[in-house]
Amino acid sequence: MNGVVSASMRQKGADYKINWGVSLEHLREMSQEYGKDEELADALWKENIRECKILATLIMPSSAMNAEKAEEWLNDIRTQEMAELSAYHLFQYMDGATQMAISWLDKDQPLQRICAIHVLSNQFKQSVQMNEQDEARFLQYVLRSLKSSYMSERHAAMNALNHFADIDDVHDKQAQDLLEKWETEMTENNDNLS
Repeated sequence: MNGVVSASMRQKGADYKINWGVSLEHLREMSQEYGKDEELADALWKENIRECKILATLIMPSSAMNAEKAEEWLNDIRTQEMAELSAYHLFQYMDGATQMAISWLDKDQPLQRICAIHVLSNQFKQSVQMNEQDEARFLQYVLRSLKSSYMSERHAAMNALNHFADIDDVHDKQAQDLLEKWETEMTENNDNLS
């Protein structure tokens, strides 16, 4: 247990029944000992213990996750850390990850949208292509999220947009156009407030 880390997380709102403050590196090492294990991952995820949930994302085989189970896990995410780690360790590797994440962009909870955007960000790093409709939906989400009062959502969206722009020149142009549109809207809003 790392009491200092655990106390700091508690002060920042990480509301777990138990939080030992174990480092991610140590949890990754532990997951290697267990290997991929669906039954154990399901049991660990049900516990409101930070380390159990992280281990669950590390040992759950992505092939064992279907859309229904992914939705259940998504609905159980209570911290930004878990939104990011679930996306990074598990959801991005599922069949249909891009489509699933696109559908999650309309979720009511910011943490669920952050998870979705991290899945997409990781897909863009691998140059995964989307159809025009999904690209338009992603860009619309980014424009909306850049105006969000939730800083973590703005940050995640901007990172995903940067990875989207890195795919090729066409995507870079789309990202630049979106940023110009956002800047214009922000300037107009500021002028209207004056």
